Amino acid sequence: MRVVDKLLLFLYSIVIGVISVILVCLGFNWLRIEMAADALREIYQRDAVSITVGVIGIVLFLMSLRFFYVSLARGAANSQSIDQRTEFGDIRISMETIENLALKAAAKGKGIKDLRARVRASDEGLEIILRAVIDGEHAIPALTEEIQRVVKTHIEDITGIPVMNVAVFVANVIQTNTIKSRVE
Repeated sequence: MRVVDKLLLFLYSIVIGVISVILVCLGFNWLRIEMAADALREIYQRDAVSITVGVIGIVLFLMSLRFFYVSLARGAANSQSIDQRTEFGDIRISMETIENLALKAAAKGKGIKDLRARVRASDEGLEIILRAVIDGEHAIPALTEEIQRVVKTHIEDITGIPVMNVAVFVANVIQTNTIKSRVE
């Protein structure tokens, strides 16, 4: 879920919580009906308060529509896959499967300490983005070229889907701890 959606959900939850507390207090007669009537009269008598309440109502309604849309759209986003048709039927390969295949292929390289993968599909083929942490003992250009070649051929061989680009982002270098033991 995006940060904006999380913030909206947080604000929406607070407003709904306040409204529910007011309704509970009214339901159990903890608030006198005169107090509620006075508050409503205050809203209707002052234009600034009335406009503010109206704007808050519109914003809450728009937030409700947004959450409704997100709740429907998330189901489709979670099941992203690449669909292929063969003479025997349909084949669906999930993006998660392709990411795991890319990670498996890239992890075989020497000097790789940590990997993360993201896959994007387009009409031309797959774009694979790898984030790597390396040990710093191997030449970075040679290492990244090897990762690109291995991942591209592995994905194409296993899935049959063309890979148009493999981008490798070297995020960090980890120092290897070489502890020299001393014998006396």
